[in-house]
Amino acid sequence: MPIAIVNSIASWFLKKRYHQIELFLKYPNEVQHELLINLLQKAKNTEIGKTYDFGSITQYSQFAERLPITSYEENQELFERARKGESNIFWPTPIKWFAKSSGTTAGRSKFIPVSPESLEDCHYAASKDLLCLYLHNNPNSQLFVGKSLRLGGSKELYKENGTVFGDLSAILIDNMPFWAEFSSTPSNEVSLMADWETKMQAIVNETIKENVTSIAGVPSWMLVLLNQVSITTGKENLFDVWPNVEVYFHGGVSFEPYREQYKKLFPKNNFRYYEIYNASEGFFAIQDRNDSNELLLMLDYGIFYEFIPMETYGTSNEKILPLSEVEINKNYAIIITTNAGLWRYKIGDTVRFTSILPYRIKITGRTKHHINAFGEELIIENAESALFRASLLTQSEIIEYTVAPVFMKDKEKGSHEWLIEFKTLPNDFNTFTQLLDKFLQEENSDYEAKRYNNTTLNFPTFHVARKNLFYDWLKKHNKLGGQHKIPRLSNSREYLEELLEMNHL
Repeated sequence: MPIAIVNSIASWFLKKRYHQIELFLKYPNEVQHELLINLLQKAKNTEIGKTYDFGSITQYSQFAERLPITSYEENQELFERARKGESNIFWPTPIKWFAKSSGTTAGRSKFIPVSPESLEDCHYAASKDLLCLYLHNNPNSQLFVGKSLRLGGSKELYKENGTVFGDLSAILIDNMPFWAEFSSTPSNEVSLMADWETKMQAIVNETIKENVTSIAGVPSWMLVLLNQVSITTGKENLFDVWPNVEVYFHGGVSFEPYREQYKKLFPKNNFRYYEIYNASEGFFAIQDRNDSNELLLMLDYGIFYEFIPMETYGTSNEKILPLSEVEINKNYAIIITTNAGLWRYKIGDTVRFTSILPYRIKITGRTKHHINAFGEELIIENAESALFRASLLTQSEIIEYTVAPVFMKDKEKGSHEWLIEFKTLPNDFNTFTQLLDKFLQEENSDYEAKRYNNTTLNFPTFHVARKNLFYDWLKKHNKLGGQHKIPRLSNSREYLEELLEMNHL
């Protein structure tokens, strides 16, 4: 199909969809309320719908009073029944697909239901919107001249009791229309290879021959692939491999620790970076402006949002707020109700609103992945901002890291213990550690108060990780590729102790 025709079709779709986006930008709370009532009406004859009498709920207050906040563990029995072939339990449409997810670190797998509605109206709709918003901001884009290099965590799909489970990326690829493969690289056959290390080189060998115009994937794993492309081709500047590449769509982990390394691989100033926020449970937000570090919360994907202020999270005074009551610059845990039958479900992520007209957010971390052993409330957003600043000033590059508390013993004060793997070591390691501690205090006033004159926290301990330590840890736990992540902040020493032991092997 000639590129002019493709661009014409895309432009038509863009204008049509952008009108719908403008609707929820203008009437966000009305759109969310209508969506909630529609979800309740659709599911009123399900088992859970009858239990809570969904059919009689007409207001958010009734919904909030009747339904409890739940976690995966509290839904697991219902999900397992659905996996065994039962239907109409928590969603009326039969659910064939389940996204297998281990979360960030948990050893036990989770199986998240993926309904036909969530596939079409959430995940696929978001993929189209990502292109819509990008093209809206970059009307001279030549995105459709070539292909998108996609890097998922895809493995095989497994059939069981008439249902299918696997990585979300494998489910999405398996359900894509046949024509979608023509605009993507590598081929589905390579994308769905099970062995990560074999697949990595296969992707390199296939994609270096293609006219790649965009890349998409998790920053940490994409960097592994791009470095392998550089080694295979002998090109440090990847525009020498793909002269027409113009944008990187990324999500899954914070981009900040990797930003400078990407700039070296793609040194043109007009190369774009676009962030997305998605998970097995749904697609939530998209960067809607060039050169922004904020994400637009997408309000018409069949997901109703609620939020718990983190200062009340897990306490007897826990508050649950609808979107209309959130405030900017506060940290919230996200609660979702979705068109896959998740009802007031804790996904474990935290966000901070940067704007409420429209609703834009920044991802700040995980409810379980912070350090608060001494009242310091250190979150991933603090750690990664401080790391980025310290790396910039010491000309270092970080591959991965993890942090854990050193608990008080006898009369000894507590502290934090860091394990960092560098691609490029700091020009002065002592300066790096001093700067990192200084910047952490600037980022987090609670941490600063505990560090003041070593009141509660002593200066942190730092270790340099051997080459490939974190990769080897992930490999040992069968977590190579895709959405698997290092536990970067933890109130437990479990991960750090194992990694320190491996560091000396």
